[in-house]
Amino acid sequence: MAEPPRTDRPGPGTAARPARPTSRDVAHEAGVSQATVSLVLGDKWRGRVSERTAGLVRDTARELGYRPNLAARNLRLGRTRTALLVVPALTHEFFARVYTGAASVATEHSFGVVLYPSPDGVGPAKDPFASARAALDGVIASSIAAEALAGIRGTELPLVMLDSDPTGSGAAAHVNLDIADAMRQVTDHLLGLGHRRITHLASAVTSWTFTVRADTLARAVREVPGAHVTTTTSPLEVHAAREAAERALSGPGPRPTALICDSDVLAAGAIKAVRKLGLRVPDDVSVTGFDDLALATAVEPELTTVRLPAEQVGEHGMSALLAILDGREPETTVLPVSLVIRGSTAPPPPGT
Repeated sequence: MAEPPRTDRPGPGTAARPARPTSRDVAHEAGVSQATVSLVLGDKWRGRVSERTAGLVRDTARELGYRPNLAARNLRLGRTRTALLVVPALTHEFFARVYTGAASVATEHSFGVVLYPSPDGVGPAKDPFASARAALDGVIASSIAAEALAGIRGTELPLVMLDSDPTGSGAAAHVNLDIADAMRQVTDHLLGLGHRRITHLASAVTSWTFTVRADTLARAVREVPGAHVTTTTSPLEVHAAREAAERALSGPGPRPTALICDSDVLAAGAIKAVRKLGLRVPDDVSVTGFDDLALATAVEPELTTVRLPAEQVGEHGMSALLAILDGREPETTVLPVSLVIRGSTAPPPPGT
């Protein structure tokens, strides 16, 4: 498309100002066509322009101080270059890190990311705008059910689901963590230390990720003779977790020697419960978490937990949405996780 005529030429008696560089200037300096400049700066060059030429165009544009008119381009394309990231809560560090990853990729492609909490982590989520479908190019949702998003996306906006049921319908792409392997790593660690009486301090939230954890734990324990697991649930907050862990540790029958917690927040409450009962972590009771938040190294002893690459979840989610908008096939991704062993786990007390 031809550039509009320049309107910044000085009139009589007016000091000359440097003309704002145009895509024509970039093309001339780089020795390429305006079409090539448009492809590169519009991030449409892959498969059409060489990596070397794309780098040359970007470097030339930067040296000239050229900035494309995004508002005009978006108007032509019918896009706002805005993605909505829906999460269960704004206060949880995991989702803040997911946002950081998504925003970093979005920025590289001149996109913005709007962060929006779905009430209580369940649906239906209310439309955050008067008309969300007119204000968005796509939706990325983390750790919630796809059906909760019907009020936001209707049937028009592409949807990428993160840390959610991969068999769910309606999503154009999924990015998941290997949650089953994460729980297997935790269980194998504790069983390998000799623990046979385990309590699962489970999240009271009903979602795919927590269901996978419970099912995987139950299967792993069944495979070991003499091992058994009991379950107690708690809201995802320290005070509630402390109370739930106290009940589990002081109930009838032999005391569990290990508490497997669905999050680091629950684990922090469990550690408080152990101490309140006059017991010690890990001498009397081992405690494990999930997420590897900053909290994991703030508690004493430091927490054995599963490290979840939250930033990568956001990065892959945004990349998948960009691929969909570009007409490319998005990748379905399962990210590996790792167990971080710290001071909160040890063999059970002798004779247990």
